[in-house]
Amino acid sequence: MNLREAFRVAGQALVANRLRSALTTLGVLIGVMSVVLLVAIGQGARQEITGAIEGLGSNLLFVLPGDGDFGAGPSRSRFTLDDIEAVERELRGPGRQVAASTVGGEPIQAEGVRLNATVLAVSAGYPEVLDREIARGLAFSESDVTTSRRVAVLGASTAEDLFDTQDPVGRTVTISGVQFRVVGVLSRIGGGGTPFGPDQDRTVLIPASTGQRLFGTDRVDSIFVRATSTATIEQERSTVERVLAQRIGEDEFSVISQDEIIGVVGDILQILTIVLGAIAGISLLVGGVGVSNIMLVSVSERTREIGLRKALGARTRDITLQFLLEAMALTVLGGVVGLALGIGGAQLVAALAPVPAAVTWWSIALALGVSVGVGLVFGVLPARRAGRLDPVEALRHD
Repeated sequence: MNLREAFRVAGQALVANRLRSALTTLGVLIGVMSVVLLVAIGQGARQEITGAIEGLGSNLLFVLPGDGDFGAGPSRSRFTLDDIEAVERELRGPGRQVAASTVGGEPIQAEGVRLNATVLAVSAGYPEVLDREIARGLAFSESDVTTSRRVAVLGASTAEDLFDTQDPVGRTVTISGVQFRVVGVLSRIGGGGTPFGPDQDRTVLIPASTGQRLFGTDRVDSIFVRATSTATIEQERSTVERVLAQRIGEDEFSVISQDEIIGVVGDILQILTIVLGAIAGISLLVGGVGVSNIMLVSVSERTREIGLRKALGARTRDITLQFLLEAMALTVLGGVVGLALGIGGAQLVAALAPVPAAVTWWSIALALGVSVGVGLVFGVLPARRAGRLDPVEALRHD
């Protein structure tokens, strides 16, 4: 029997048992769809987070409390506004290079609308250092920070939710019961509202000194330093480390570059993607067991047919090839349909849900390759059993 004839006979056998073939294919279909969809979500999350970090610029340094170990718990910050001023004096670069922020989650109210947003008590250089443009109005000044004025700059989503289409500049918002005058609105950067981080447009910036009084603290949660250029970033990193080590101790903080953060976050999300793919792969394994089981039942039901074909001259390898092709046809069909559903599901998730999804070529190749492999591996046993049947005993089978 040639390969073309084997395909024809295998196809006829599958068509003759349409319902059983469809149910057998279902397990592989679900497995492939799950692999493609979950890997797409993992990859989408990785691209979004790394893209957001890269969007801050390639010469940004993050100064964080603690030893910078991402696996450790949060460390208590010992940074103060005086530390920020000391670092900036030492850097002596053009323009503002250092910014600080303290995070709070206070309720905000205006025009009868109440919402929760991320309140950032920041130094005057924050928008410039973090590349946050002002769409309307102005950013608050150094004197606003020095005198602890009650002024605020709203994120685009915060301004829209509180004032709808009205211009919020000059109006008043209430933060934790304290009134602030809106002096500006940040440009929308998008990409927020995902489960992987706060919405960057749903924020409120207030002067650092004012925010510390509002939060009842004198700490600064994090410091951002924009190096003059990528060529000088290591030199300026050393300067920051030297100044802060003298003021608070070298074990109390860590200076991390953008590339280091992207590397660590990328590794974590890559592991997450692999884990999601492995979990989805379990359903492929279950589907393969189902294929093997159904093919064994098929061999038992078609024992007399096998005996007759062997009596008419069919060789052992011909029978083995036919049943192996039947098993692989089931898994390949399930793989193709599952792949189409997985890609469609990823596009639907990206369009409707607050979860990014990006289908990659390797996830497609992996899903199809595994589906073919499942058919090959789990189809071998039934195929070999069919091929080894004794023709005389097979013809006597009831």
